[in-house]
Amino acid sequence: MTTSTLFLPEQRTLLKQVSWKTFINLLTDLGNNRSARLYYDQGVLEIMTPLGEHENNNRFIDDLIRAIADELNLNLKKMGSLTLKREEVLKGAEPDSCYYLENESLVRNQQNIDLVSDPPPDLVLEIDITSSSLDKRPIYAAFGVPELWRYNGRKLEVFILDKTTQSYQQVTQSLHFPWLPLEIIPQYIRQSLIDGETATLKAFRSFVRQFIPC
Repeated sequence: MTTSTLFLPEQRTLLKQVSWKTFINLLTDLGNNRSARLYYDQGVLEIMTPLGEHENNNRFIDDLIRAIADELNLNLKKMGSLTLKREEVLKGAEPDSCYYLENESLVRNQQNIDLVSDPPPDLVLEIDITSSSLDKRPIYAAFGVPELWRYNGRKLEVFILDKTTQSYQQVTQSLHFPWLPLEIIPQYIRQSLIDGETATLKAFRSFVRQFIPC
């Protein structure tokens, strides 16, 4: 095994030549009561522990998405850092946050998700301030996640799954919230550091209300 570690807004450890069995055993041994998140792609394992800036951005964007759902009366199931895995493609991930929107009714009463029988989340959020060594896009593409958001501390990037190529294409418009200017999310994050999160969320809700269908 070889390792490399970064210590910034996230602490990351990269391991190579890790078997699927080892990955599953780690998930079991670490349990659910932990902050570290695991990502696995065909023998490469990344262990990421979020620190203050990372987790603050994650939680605040999560609040913004919840505000959108509330104001537009969208059924939303928030699954947090849900463990997603598929042995047949040797891939696994625990996103910062993930959501069911179109498929919310299919998983509404479920506490656990099995990608063998359940649909993948409709939207996944990744905070990647330190530029992870492991590209998460092939993992989520293999799961069939339609939309991926990646926030690097300055800019929100949105990727939509091309079902023909089974790969992500970066876009300028969200699949689920096409009316939402992508630069708005970083703007409200910066505003929250000045005005506070409560006041900023109230302002964001007012912004969203203009898009309520008449």
